Amino acid sequence: MDEKKVLIVDDQNGIRILLMEVFSSEGYMTFQAPNGKIALEIVRTESPDLVLLDMKIPGMDGLEILKHIKEADPEIKVIMMTAYGELDMIKEATELGALMHFTKPFDIDEIRTAVNMHLKGGAVL
Repeated sequence: MDEKKVLIVDDQNGIRILLMEVFSSEGYMTFQAPNGKIALEIVRTESPDLVLLDMKIPGMDGLEILKHIKEADPEIKVIMMTAYGELDMIKEATELGALMHFTKPFDIDEIRTAVNMHLKGGAVL
């Protein structure tokens, strides 16, 4: 069975490191990107199964990155991470194909459970 690939896109280094540790320990191959340009390069070269995407990123914002990801490969699953109060953007993200969103500060176990559910399918321990 191939390792599933998870790409974490966030301009905050601490969040990327935290999420990478969590998903590496879950057995995923993890990639990280601090901005849209690098994220899209990884999407092209690695075809991740799932992207955890922060909404507010300097330069290319989350919605723009989401559009590009879905253009590159509509099969890639995307979960948004948002700051409180970005509801209008969340609605747009859902219309663009994001599966769901988490509001920061998020519960790491909830994100882990959601990712496992979408990538492993079926039962989550």
